[in-house]
Amino acid sequence: MTRQEQKEERKKAILMTALRLFVTQGYYDTKITDIAQAVPMSTGLMFHYFASKEELLLELVKMGVAGTKAPQKLSELPPDVFFAGFLQQLFAYAKSQPWVFQMFVLMGQVRRVGMPEEARKLALSVDQIEFSAEVIRQGQEQGIFHEGDPRLLSTMFWATVQGIMEEMAVDESMEAPDPAWIVAMLKNVR
Repeated sequence: MTRQEQKEERKKAILMTALRLFVTQGYYDTKITDIAQAVPMSTGLMFHYFASKEELLLELVKMGVAGTKAPQKLSELPPDVFFAGFLQQLFAYAKSQPWVFQMFVLMGQVRRVGMPEEARKLALSVDQIEFSAEVIRQGQEQGIFHEGDPRLLSTMFWATVQGIMEEMAVDESMEAPDPAWIVAMLKNVR
């Protein structure tokens, strides 16, 4: 392994350790020394990778934002099939990469008032709700989804997904629910 590859591996270890500690202990209750000890490495060496805890948080939020680059164009699939397929892929990926569950939790936490402002603004820049509201609008026009405010229905959808991801972050043995159950909340019942 080259020196550059070792450096990248070490940086990744710091990020994943910080992610886990920020989620389990809270951002403000996690000290740089806690992260360095858990990696393990000296605190001084850790400052060669990240100048501050806030810089480390910001890097994690950037990773979270990059991870939200789900399809931002509507597919040719019916809206209910689109959502079910998206959830199937999300849950499968998160199960193979457990840090994804923790990232959902962290992104939810960082959006709250009181978190470092630069990281908070970046987390708030992600708006999956508006994109999903458009998919829901199309589903309503096609008679697939029930009537109602598409943005509110989208918020309900994402709050459900967020809750599931948070539970799965806490209980790694938990199985993901069938995506059809979640999509059924949106469906027009006749």
